[in-house]
Amino acid sequence: MNRRLLVIVGTLAGVSLLSVAALAANPALLVADYETTTVEVVDGETGASLATVEARVADGFRKQYVGLSATDELADDEGMLFVHDRSAERAYVMRGMSFGLDILFVAPNGTVTRIHEATPERRPYTRYTGTGRYVLEVPRGWTERHGVTPGDRLRFDRIAAATRASAATKPISPSQASTQT
Repeated sequence: MNRRLLVIVGTLAGVSLLSVAALAANPALLVADYETTTVEVVDGETGASLATVEARVADGFRKQYVGLSATDELADDEGMLFVHDRSAERAYVMRGMSFGLDILFVAPNGTVTRIHEATPERRPYTRYTGTGRYVLEVPRGWTERHGVTPGDRLRFDRIAAATRASAATKPISPSQASTQT
């Protein structure tokens, strides 16, 4: 009876170790389907539309860790939008990437604060740093092709919802109150 129990425990331990090894070798196995959102980039001064991408949304640790590393390529109108809880100094690396990216750091109000052109590499990885609540990754050269520069703005559903919520909590002056009936 003890021998049978040891065989069962040993088998379970072996299966567990193989599962952990498989996940370590391919962290993309941890991620199910991504939601997507349309991201429009507009000129920071004129408001003119510069470009639009359909972006996968990485809004949790696993999705952010895996990022685009399980992706072979992106079309010019595709990207990934990383959504963090708050604005902070952040660092991104090109771990497991097979193609270059433009990495845009974006403030809570949608303003592009910094852009990096990143190339695939092996360890030690370059740390691409910037400040933002959001980070948009698009194919390398995309920002140059579309004339996107720091100061331009991103528009997408989450920013619009946050702006509406912020506006809803602002106090109304007496003159505004008289016009809102």
